[in-house]
Amino acid sequence: MVTSFPLGQIKFLLLENIHPTAQELIRCEGFQLEIVSGALKEDELTQKLRDVHVLGIRSKTRVTEKALSEARRLLAIGCFCIGVNQVELSAANLRGIPVFNAPFSNTRSVAELVIGEVIALARQLGDRSREVHEGRWRKVAQGSWEVRGKTLGIVGYGHIGSQVGVLAEALGLKVVFYDTGSKLPMGNNQRLPSLKEVLQAADFVTLHVPATASTHEMIGAPELAAMRKGSYLLNLSRGTVVVLPALAEALRKGHLAGAAVDVYPEEPETNSDGFESPLRGLPNVILTPHVGGSTSEAQAAIGREVGSVLTRFVNTGATTSAVNFPNVELPPIKGTHRILNVHRNVPGVLRDINRIVSEHDANIHSQVLATDANVGYLIMDLDQDVSDDVKKDIGALPTSVKTRILY
Repeated sequence: MVTSFPLGQIKFLLLENIHPTAQELIRCEGFQLEIVSGALKEDELTQKLRDVHVLGIRSKTRVTEKALSEARRLLAIGCFCIGVNQVELSAANLRGIPVFNAPFSNTRSVAELVIGEVIALARQLGDRSREVHEGRWRKVAQGSWEVRGKTLGIVGYGHIGSQVGVLAEALGLKVVFYDTGSKLPMGNNQRLPSLKEVLQAADFVTLHVPATASTHEMIGAPELAAMRKGSYLLNLSRGTVVVLPALAEALRKGHLAGAAVDVYPEEPETNSDGFESPLRGLPNVILTPHVGGSTSEAQAAIGREVGSVLTRFVNTGATTSAVNFPNVELPPIKGTHRILNVHRNVPGVLRDINRIVSEHDANIHSQVLATDANVGYLIMDLDQDVSDDVKKDIGALPTSVKTRILY
């Protein structure tokens, strides 16, 4: 396919050691590729984005409105992870920039770690391992339990939460869950009508919710007090979900028997930075550095998943699975030119676009439009002999945000 903008001039920038599977996909398509091993500060990123068409990041890079304001060539952003809260999604949306992520690829890795930590907490393995490393031998059974027959409470029954439920049931745990949406229970997993009922019923509570206004500090002192005495809390979701000082107090008082935490409200930007937390040094507390999805299998799958949607968007304009943008996909038609238009979602835009097409006596072979509250996204395949003039006139409309001929 011959594109209106040479593939070799389209520049991808990948930050934070994104897996080589993504790099291979991008290079095979003929795009330019720049790789930076770490995250970039706002000023550095702002400068870099001035000549970048596609940005790939993980969880540490913050894509702010300031950075986006300078990114006049930016077509799309790929988050090579589950979360997208590191990107100012509304600012990207208003500039016609779809944001993609990998909602499925690390599901198994996180779910396996949850199950491993449930067993480790029940047996106090973190403490026993540290003691032996320090030369102390404490062979004790008190406070150690089998997980078979215990109850696991899952808060957030999405891709990861439901997978945790399947694995937990296979170990002989009873599984209850709470989710704000309607979810089909897996196996014998049982839905409970409220968060409080899950907290009261479970020996282990594991959190798998996104970072939203409704989940911000959703587990604080009242919720911890509602948990069973001697129970355990696991958070491998988002760092803003749990009030850590309250969790530390519940652990010190002995109300909770242990906790496993993988995510934090503030995390070091590099592996060489120090780390502080009120949970440090507490007994039977497993602290890990945001490694829930950090397996070779997950990172390779994430590279393929996000790399594929980014290259498909650049090559065809498809925005299917974008998290902040109207989802549109249209199969290519031979012998046509494809025009992509992002415009403000106000009345009369499609009328104005079709008037321009009619004035140029163009034949529309296919057309699809989708909108959200702010913008509309149109893909249109036209006769080749008039597409340049049509694109120019559509781009001149006061409602247009971004218009380009793809091929």
